[in-house]
This record gives sequence, structure tokens and C-alpha cells, in this order.
Amino acid sequence: MKVGLTEFVTLDGVSQGPGSPDEDTTGGFTRGGWLVPHMDETFIERASAWLGLADGLLLGRRTYEAFARDWPKITDPDDPFTERMNSLPKYVVTSTLTEGSWEPTTVLRGDPVETVAELRKLPGRELQIHGSARLGAALLRAGLVDTVRLVVAPTVIGAGRRLFEPGEPAGLRLTGQESTPKGLLLLEYEAVGAAAVGAYGGVSAIG
Repeated sequence: MKVGLTEFVTLDGVSQGPGSPDEDTTGGFTRGGWLVPHMDETFIERASAWLGLADGLLLGRRTYEAFARDWPKITDPDDPFTERMNSLPKYVVTSTLTEGSWEPTTVLRGDPVETVAELRKLPGRELQIHGSARLGAALLRAGLVDTVRLVVAPTVIGAGRRLFEPGEPAGLRLTGQESTPKGLLLLEYEAVGAAAVGAYGGVSAIG
């Protein structure tokens, strides 16, 4: 399977608490819910199509526990995500959990890089990371992420946990882009290894 990383971020790179003010208040964060005012039908359609590529979910412990608490409670028959989120196989990377409460769940102990490298050998389409920004960033640095999908909200929060903290660089190639009526940017990238650098030598050298 390939590994796909899907993240919601603000213009200043914050990924914490996009869905509600009380979704993730760790570190005293009080500015959650910043994605919701910008959600529209185009976003829902594209996000649903992305989820449709998944044959499994890969989650860190914090995100897993939040999802396991919230997704089973959603009963809206028109919600395009609920049935798939609840029925897809879940793989949770953790050093503290011994079993999962959101079935079907497989608990992955040990080094995340090693365990995910083994998962990538399984047949299937995509193993998708939703949320779990620190896990996703670590796997990207380790060369284990194939696709990065970002939903960028037109807002600056000024506080909160960022998607990409200082660490090893990674190169990406833009493969898809779209803006929604309410101003979300939907960006899709292919991971291409090391981040490219260069020195500007004038416009004639740009090709």
C-alpha cells in the first residue's frame, strides 16, 4: 500500500483543532474550529473522493482516541464519511495502548518507521493518515509518505501546533490544485525525496 497524508492547515501552518473549539485543547489551545466556517460542498466532495482511495487508516494515539470517541456517534445518514471511517481497518501507532476500542483496530507497538515500512508491503491502495500531524511529518521525513494532501484554510490563527515543525527537509511535487467557493485551497503533492535547493542566477537560467 501507498501512504497518503491528509491534513487541514491554516495559512500559518497550524493543524491543531480544525473541527471545533474543544476538539484538541492540549497546550492551552483555545482557537479550534477554524476550518468549519470555510467548508462547502466542493470540499466535501473532494475529501470524500480522497477517503474513497483508502484501504486503511493510520493514526497516532491522540487522534485515534478522538476519532474513536466521535465518529461512532455520528448518525446522519447523509454524511459521506461516517460509514467508511467506522468500517475501515485502523492501525494505531502507540506505546501506551494495548488494544483498540474502535473496531477493526490493530495496535502497532515499537518503532513507527519500522512498523509502517512493513505495512507498506501489504497489498492495497492507500493507508491514509488523517490528523496525527506529528506521525505524518515523521513518516514524511523517513521517506514513507507517498502523497500529501493539504486543505489550506484562509485564516491565520497565530497559535497552536503546526503541521511541520523543524526537522529533516522533504521534497514535494505539486500534482493537483483547486480552490473552493469558500476559499479553501486543496493541494495534492507527490513526495519526491530530498528537498531541492539552488542559487538564483537570473531569469535566463530558469527553465
